[in-house]
Amino acid sequence: MRVTTRPVLFRVALFRLLAINLGIGVTISVLLVGGLLWLDMGGLRHLILADRSPAVALGLMLFGFVVTFGSAAMGTAIMAIGRHQSGDGRPPGKGKLAPLPVRSKVP
Repeated sequence: MRVTTRPVLFRVALFRLLAINLGIGVTISVLLVGGLLWLDMGGLRHLILADRSPAVALGLMLFGFVVTFGSAAMGTAIMAIGRHQSGDGRPPGKGKLAPLPVRSKVP
């Protein structure tokens, strides 16, 4: 009998793909919010830290970034599932596209 310690959900390939890409989106979001605060773009850091509760503003901004970049990363991963890895943009096994002759019945 084989005992696995991995949760049941991570055995499903699609869920694993989405979880990995959500993690990528969260990482990008944290880096961008940190970069915005570090660079103090438009006085944003000063404005947030001067508030009575800066955690609420940071939480809302981080949540918005996570939703945006997490869903963008997951959507990109889903749309790239059937794509061939050669980089030419064509599906595998397909040749070059060629026009087909069409006859019309115009009186």
